[in-house]
Amino acid sequence: MPRASASRELLASREDVWSFIAEPHHFSDWWPGIAAVRPDRRGLAEGARWEVQSPDRPTLFRRATSSGMLLVRAVRAPELFAWTLTGDHLDAELRLDPSGDDQTVPVLDRPGCTASAGRCRGAH
Repeated sequence: MPRASASRELLASREDVWSFIAEPHHFSDWWPGIAAVRPDRRGLAEGARWEVQSPDRPTLFRRATSSGMLLVRAVRAPELFAWTLTGDHLDAELRLDPSGDDQTVPVLDRPGCTASAGRCRGAH
């Protein structure tokens, strides 16, 4: 299956990066096209469902004024967070790879997406 990936080195420990992304209310700070998240009582746990709202403008992976649910597919602290945005049929996986002392390389994978063709399943 086609897959697109993006990564970047951060000057922060994997545990610090995980602490930031593991807080559901921070999701809108690092995922484009999400304005707000309302997690269910499970928070960041496999099977949890979060209500998401987008801003009133389109972004790379989301159309304007769309909203829906985020289904948490997998969580392995402090290394993996996988989810599906159900309204857009968008799957994503964020893996945190350690890179020396106090450095982390987050790798974002999009199954069903080919960066060279600019086409992603579920992108609108």
